Amino acid sequence: MAYRVYSGPRGSEFTPLEKDRQLYKEFSVLDEAMSWARHVNKAGRVALLIEGDDGTHLTKQQIATALKSPEDEDHDHAAA
Repeated sequence: MAYRVYSGPRGSEFTPLEKDRQLYKEFSVLDEAMSWARHVNKAGRVALLIEGDDGTHLTKQQIATALKSPEDEDHDHAAA
């Protein structure tokens, strides 16, 4: 099983037509792929897509939602 995390500069979008030219890193476990996506996002880039051999397909927005921690939500509610 393999999971690929495609990434790019902030503001970029994933374009399936250019998939073969997109940067990605491959992992054998989804948890590792999600951890890498978190690292990429914190480092100033953005995880654009996580795709797995098992049919997993997480878009940039789905990744961002999955990575959002409960502390972030508590902070957002306190600031409102």
